[in-house]
Amino acid sequence: MKYAYYPGCSLEKNSAAYDVSVRAVADVLGIQLVEIDDWNCCGATEFFSQDELVACSVVARNLALVEPQLNQVVAPCAACYLNLKKVDQLMVEHPRMNAHINEALAAGGLKYQAGRVRVRHLLDVIVADIGEAAVRDKVVRPLSGLRVAPYYGCQWVRPMDGVDNPEYPMKMDELFKWLGAEVVDYPVKAHCCGGHMTQISEPQAFELIRRLLQNAVDYEADLILCMCPMCQLNMDGYQNRVNHFFGLNFNVPIVFFTQMLGVAFGLDFSKLGFGKELVAAKPVIQAKLGAA
Repeated sequence: MKYAYYPGCSLEKNSAAYDVSVRAVADVLGIQLVEIDDWNCCGATEFFSQDELVACSVVARNLALVEPQLNQVVAPCAACYLNLKKVDQLMVEHPRMNAHINEALAAGGLKYQAGRVRVRHLLDVIVADIGEAAVRDKVVRPLSGLRVAPYYGCQWVRPMDGVDNPEYPMKMDELFKWLGAEVVDYPVKAHCCGGHMTQISEPQAFELIRRLLQNAVDYEADLILCMCPMCQLNMDGYQNRVNHFFGLNFNVPIVFFTQMLGVAFGLDFSKLGFGKELVAAKPVIQAKLGAA
């Protein structure tokens, strides 16, 4: 199976572990990812509130760069996935906006036919395209005894095409049951992590992060699984600040779902980006699985 690949900015630096593990897992599953040549930032979230047309044009440029023989693009970052998907949908549904965006693209010698490229998140590709039987067939190190809390965040669940339940998503839950993990009930799985709120109002941001961590502790999860670089950064990078702010002692590893998928496939920790997280995950995983 061959897809265009849009890694996004975070996966090049702060969330390099995500990119490394995505590529490693894709290789095991026979998913061929063709990175878009000369891709650019998706604009994150703020850009759209400043100038919608420019923001949409910046996103559409990535879609226009997808090779003609490919009609699907995989975006591991939930925010990038949402931006690519909503711009394509906007262009399909609003001819006038479509014309304006293509006028902007023409300045760079590009054109995008709305709807030509289907935007996918890697989680959906693995669950829907690869499927349970093929995933189970690759498991050499079952995650038995490891209690995981799947955290989807607020980007993946935007109700656009029914890819998952927007109120209570389940695809990551299903995937990790295939891997043998104990998937805990995690009621806040689709709540917002605060995004860039840490740069605007720390008290509000820390409270949002605290709720996510506390819920995982309440349900005795060994670690939290993420599918978005911003979510992973907030819960891992700010966990110590949250502890200091509230006088708590959280020590919950926050990892990308692809890292644990790779562990189940028997891949070495060094090939999955472990060690880049601030709250160490490897000791917890080894203690539960006896993994080397």
